[in-house]
Amino acid sequence: MVIPLFPLPQFVLFPGQVVPLYVFEERYRSLLARVQRSGEAFGMLQILTPSTEDPRPLESRLSAIGTLAHLRDVAPHEDGTSSITVVGGERFQIQALMTGEEYLLAEVELLPLQEDSSDQAPVIQRALTNRLVTDLLRLHPAEREAIVRHAPPEPLLLASFASVLLPLSGEERQQVLEAATLTDRLETLIGLVPVEARELN
Repeated sequence: MVIPLFPLPQFVLFPGQVVPLYVFEERYRSLLARVQRSGEAFGMLQILTPSTEDPRPLESRLSAIGTLAHLRDVAPHEDGTSSITVVGGERFQIQALMTGEEYLLAEVELLPLQEDSSDQAPVIQRALTNRLVTDLLRLHPAEREAIVRHAPPEPLLLASFASVLLPLSGEERQQVLEAATLTDRLETLIGLVPVEARELN
């Protein structure tokens, strides 16, 4: 399928993540108008290197894997800009980029997480999510009540929740997004928890 792209530096959208965005560039105003008319999702993915460090065109500086963004709310402003809210959907992988419009378009293929082969996967994932929540509580002791209240019970959404709360670089967030299975994603996150917050075994 072909989707419009909204790339951002040092930003990775995760499945189920709700994100506010401010749309001010003319090309992305056009993108917003398109998705409001069509109801389609658009693709969010990371700009890997800034133009100040890499002279290549934008399409050569993008991650190959991103996440579908579904428009939830739009608040237009008098100056033509908009405040929007999106929620992350499925992952996708770029097959081909198209540069004919004001904004980038891409032929993409959906990239769902692979099924874990182990029969014990649900048990393993539950243990990993429990450990991850414990690590988050160690990392953010002042936010204990909020973390306990808002941590999703589903391992997939918990992984997205943790990805936002952990102090990760753009490269590390991309590594988490690209994990092949849900177990891999949870294990990757635990490996990225700062040493001082890790649960001692």
